[in-house]
Amino acid sequence: MYCPGSRAVAFAAAVLAVAVCLGPVAAQAPDQKPPEQATPPQPQAQPQPPAAQPQPPAQPGDPARTERKTRADQIVEAGRSLQGPAAAAECVWLGERVVGLLWRDDLDTAFRHLELYDRFGCPGGHVQTTFRCVVRQGNIDPKATETLNARVHACWLDPEFVPAPPAAAASAPAPQGTNPR
Repeated sequence: MYCPGSRAVAFAAAVLAVAVCLGPVAAQAPDQKPPEQATPPQPQAQPQPPAAQPQPPAQPGDPARTERKTRADQIVEAGRSLQGPAAAAECVWLGERVVGLLWRDDLDTAFRHLELYDRFGCPGGHVQTTFRCVVRQGNIDPKATETLNARVHACWLDPEFVPAPPAAAASAPAPQGTNPR
């Protein structure tokens, strides 16, 4: 018995079967390399510490590269001057961010960072003493060259840090002569 449209259904089924089979083949990249053969592990040279690796010279027009180099130098400096887990790079980075966020009154973000800080096994007391050091120094003058990050870093390295007093402004000589009344 012949059903009208059965050829169309059979043709559609055949096209669908071909499409399903060719779908994964078409999804593969044409430059795909064959899987590499397993080779026995070869001894590798020990990587140099981050401070000893050659860095390309920072160009004046590249502030991002200068910032990365400065940040890396700060972490190395913290590793030299601190003892224990507070000197670990992740503790320095997270701890300084927490203190900066606390200073800016972004408590929600500061507490989220503090949870990560605790998960890394970093000392919570160091954040407390660093924040105390930053607060003890008072507000940051927006006209001063010192930034919040520099103050936080200085306090992270030495929580007893006391900045040098600002240079005394030259006082104007007292006017001579009569005093206005």
